[in-house]
Amino acid sequence: MQKSKAGSGSERSGAVRVIKKYPNRRLYDTDTSSYITLTEVKTLVMDNEPFVVRDAKSNDDLTRSILLQIILEEETAGVPIFTEQVLANIIRFYGHAMQDFMGSYLEKNVQVFMDLQAKMASQAPGATPEAWKQFMSAQSPLMEGMMGTYLEQSRNAFTQMQEQMQKNSEQMLAALGLKR
Repeated sequence: MQKSKAGSGSERSGAVRVIKKYPNRRLYDTDTSSYITLTEVKTLVMDNEPFVVRDAKSNDDLTRSILLQIILEEETAGVPIFTEQVLANIIRFYGHAMQDFMGSYLEKNVQVFMDLQAKMASQAPGATPEAWKQFMSAQSPLMEGMMGTYLEQSRNAFTQMQEQMQKNSEQMLAALGLKR
């Protein structure tokens, strides 16, 4: 997949599954020697199966493109995660000096949220999605405490981002012979 391959559900020893994308837009799983759908690629993601999608002719890495396509389908099919305002704000960061920091900030926050979700799941193994939905909507003190921890970690990630920006600014000014 992308950068992180830890926690893979793969039985193979670190092998990354290769999926080839043909000009006819079909996806071919070289591991199973069969064509697969985006839904099956989504299942690989959900199972933490490491994979890469390559263009069958040029061998270019198309993984990000396929993942974005899955997100687009999910966003248009049901209850979206991203509001129009969030999407507009993300778009505004493209080409902006803060683009790299925003990507890093989002990545850290999503990882913190995933860690929180894993912690909650480990504390209640066997809980159904419906039970989780009821639990989450109850806004119990436990949930408020966990969300408080998440928000604190998010705040820390933002503070680290600000400190990194400050350091980069100081280095740039020093390189130009300007000191603060």
